[in-house]
Amino acid sequence: MATINYLYRSTKPEAFLNIRLLFRHNDNDYQIGGKTKIHVSKEYWQNTHERKRINDPDLSNYQLDTKNDLNALSNFILSNFNKANPENVDKQWLKDKLQEYYNPKENIVIAEDLPGFIDYYLALKQFEIKLSKRKRLTTTKNKMLRLEKDLGHKIFIAEINEDFKTQYIDFSTKHSYSKNTQQRELARIKTICTYAKYLGLETHYQLDKLRMERETVNHVYLNFDELDTIKSKTFSKDYLDNARDWLLISCFTGQRISDFMKFTKETIRTENGKQLLEFKQQKTNKLMTIPVSKEVRNVLNKRNGNFPRSISDQKYNDYIKEVCAECGFDEVTKGKKRISIAPENIKPTKYDYRDVFKELPKHELITSHVGRRSFATNYYGKVPTTYLIGITGHSTEKMFLNYIKKSNKDLALDAYDYFN
Repeated sequence: MATINYLYRSTKPEAFLNIRLLFRHNDNDYQIGGKTKIHVSKEYWQNTHERKRINDPDLSNYQLDTKNDLNALSNFILSNFNKANPENVDKQWLKDKLQEYYNPKENIVIAEDLPGFIDYYLALKQFEIKLSKRKRLTTTKNKMLRLEKDLGHKIFIAEINEDFKTQYIDFSTKHSYSKNTQQRELARIKTICTYAKYLGLETHYQLDKLRMERETVNHVYLNFDELDTIKSKTFSKDYLDNARDWLLISCFTGQRISDFMKFTKETIRTENGKQLLEFKQQKTNKLMTIPVSKEVRNVLNKRNGNFPRSISDQKYNDYIKEVCAECGFDEVTKGKKRISIAPENIKPTKYDYRDVFKELPKHELITSHVGRRSFATNYYGKVPTTYLIGITGHSTEKMFLNYIKKSNKDLALDAYDYFN
């Protein structure tokens, strides 16, 4: 197995980093070095690059960009190493790969049809984009292939205009895709086409004006009274007690399941007698430091300082529905639920699941994201918004406000004390 590390080898205050490839083959250890085009200062590399907490936003973003550049290069070199015969890997091999990385050969034809261009984009950005984005673009590509089959002709980048938008909406509506799914995907298609334009491909003059309005969605949340009910409930089954504790942690930290399910007692540090959670958000790569609230400390005290047992996303989603059902959250509520649209006698495929809006008992509408929504909604108006955004990690206040699910009347009641 090969590994890579980076070194600052210059006596100058600023320089390009050196890369070192280390691997073992036939019981011999090998070290091969080369020069990257990643330019940093000596002071940054020695004192800042590995720091976990950086208060300066610009410096923090610079650190994130540098680490992303290093990871992309490492992934490229290691991917090529895994395809190579170790006997052929030497200093010249590494030099050639660095040359290939920084000056890629134009051996991939730029496709002019939309599905083909998405494939081209994925190949071009293979070491830069996250798996989640790759999955979303692959889903869009597959949907465009099905739309092409339905239309009987190819969809070209230059033809993404109002007529395409109408065809796309008709197709999506026929196959029961929600309006918000359509809006997100159309925005994704526009982004891809804009990049194609950047590479010199022809685009339609109507592209920039293509728009779809989002549909207002009634996402459920758990208010403080409901959280008190969840806290005081005794569960006879251990897996429900475990899921309940994770649900409380999510509602009082405001984090995504991809982050809070990885919390351990090692994630906590104490500063000036105050407990803080430090972690990197999986979705954004942001380094987060958030307070450990009294409610979270109560869960930890119950478990001798440990977080609950980690479980899969699917089990968590299933179990917290059971938790809320046992707590009696049966009020009929309108919300979003993922269901199969396949006929009853046919096994559904991955294309047969849709998010639909319907009235159901509240516990059936509970999903892993309810914690993040509940945190934002419950504390909005009670805690300065700047603090809340610092905890949730949203990039803008506008994005944060999308999570606020109180009615105008509830917000007015919360604000009453400020004016009286």
